Amino acid sequence: MKKLLPIVALILLQSCQYFENKVPNEKELLDKQIKEINWNEVDEYPSVTDCEKLTDANQRKQCFFEFLTNTIQQKLDVDTLSMMFPKLDTIEVKVTVLPNSTMEFEPQFPKDSVAYDTIKIDSILHVRLVDFPKVNPAIKRGIPVKTQFVLPVIIKSE
Repeated sequence: MKKLLPIVALILLQSCQYFENKVPNEKELLDKQIKEINWNEVDEYPSVTDCEKLTDANQRKQCFFEFLTNTIQQKLDVDTLSMMFPKLDTIEVKVTVLPNSTMEFEPQFPKDSVAYDTIKIDSILHVRLVDFPKVNPAIKRGIPVKTQFVLPVIIKSE
C-alpha cells in the first residue's frame, strides 16, 4: 500500500494540470473562424423559383445562369440594339443581385470601345432590363449576400 501512495499522488498531481488549461479567448476564436471562411464563394448561388426544385447545387447554379441569360436576351431582342450597332453581336453584362432581391445591370465594354455609344447602350439596358421575376439572393452562412457576375449576352445570332 505504501508503494501505491506515491503513484496515486503522482497521478493526482499530473492530472491537475488538465484543469489549469485556459479557456480560449472568444475574440481569438472568432478571428480564426473568420480567416477560415472563403469570402469569394457563396454557400448557395442566387436562384429563381423554377430552379428551386433542383437539389444538386451545380444544376441549380446552371439553371439560374441559363434562366438569367435567356431572360436578358429575350428582353433585348425586342430592342433596336442590333439595328443601331450592327457589328455588336455579344455584350457582356455585369449582373448584381443584392441581398434584398433587387438586381442591377451594367454593360461591360472593352477599354477601347469608342466604336460604340456606351451611354446609349447603357440606357437601353436600364430601360429594357426591368420587371424581372423574383430572384432569391445568394446565401453565405445563412445570410443573404450581394453577388456579382458577368454574363455574355448574344445580341445578334446568325
